[in-house]
Amino acid sequence: MRLSLQHLRLHRRTLHSTSALFYLSQRLVPNNRTPLPPDIPRFARARRPSLTGPKTIPLSSMLKIPFISAWFSSSNKNTDSMEFPDKRTDEEWQAVLTQEQFRILRNKGTEPPGSGKYDKHAPSSGLYECAGCSAPLYKASHKFSSGCGWPAYFDSIPGAVTRKEDRSFGMSRTEILCSNCGGHLGHVFKGEGYRTPTDERHCVNSISLRFTEDEGKLGEVKQGDKKEEGK
Repeated sequence: MRLSLQHLRLHRRTLHSTSALFYLSQRLVPNNRTPLPPDIPRFARARRPSLTGPKTIPLSSMLKIPFISAWFSSSNKNTDSMEFPDKRTDEEWQAVLTQEQFRILRNKGTEPPGSGKYDKHAPSSGLYECAGCSAPLYKASHKFSSGCGWPAYFDSIPGAVTRKEDRSFGMSRTEILCSNCGGHLGHVFKGEGYRTPTDERHCVNSISLRFTEDEGKLGEVKQGDKKEEGK
């Protein structure tokens, strides 16, 4: 079958876009201890993928593109069936949270890597609370530097964090939620080789957290780490 010149050009552009997207995906997926790059290829303008000196745009801008932002989020809607002590409705949450807090805590979004205020925050004492309900989640001593672009903790306050299987976007991950309100915190990863007591990395959005130097709330949480039923 003979193809017109217009069809051949369209076919070539499609191949270039597919190759560029594959290259983009390799740049977006971090290794265990390799920070995400500060910029990524401007594939929309590339005539062909290049490994040397690609044109770039900030990652924060790329995350505004729907299908790319989905890679950094969770669509684990099974959380809606879980019960939490704080039972506020979406309307009530919208009244007390900022638009970005609501997007991440209630709609399971993710902030761009390296953009969070607590990414490189390293206090000697204090607590990290849920930005939604103020429940204590992590101690300052749990935090470590992972180089991943988000705050990292090797453990949580007992009973403060609920784990939930997340199979969104064809991946198998473990989502972590505030045990008091069900707010989305991020995901937990194990066996990455970090020299921590648990060999776990709680990868948490800064926007999901609020830091306080007051450790008085620590005694209020006494339960064991809550896990998904049947796991």
